[in-house]
Amino acid sequence: MAADRVVSVGFLTAQDLMILGAGFRRHFPVPHDDVFERLLEQLDRLEATPLADGVVLKAAPPKPVT
Repeated sequence: MAADRVVSVGFLTAQDLMILGAGFRRHFPVPHDDVFERLLEQLDRLEATPLADGVVLKAAPPKPVT
């Protein structure tokens, strides 16, 4: 079972799925109803720094309001 454990979670675009090919079926589409909009905005502001065994996530400075 160790070979089946989840090692990554990601956000894929339609182009990403095209590159992965028709054999890639372990994705779960997100509806376009803005339910995840706030979460995605917050994730876009994170800065990731790779480490030897993982990653450090830091909040980026807030975007100026226009």
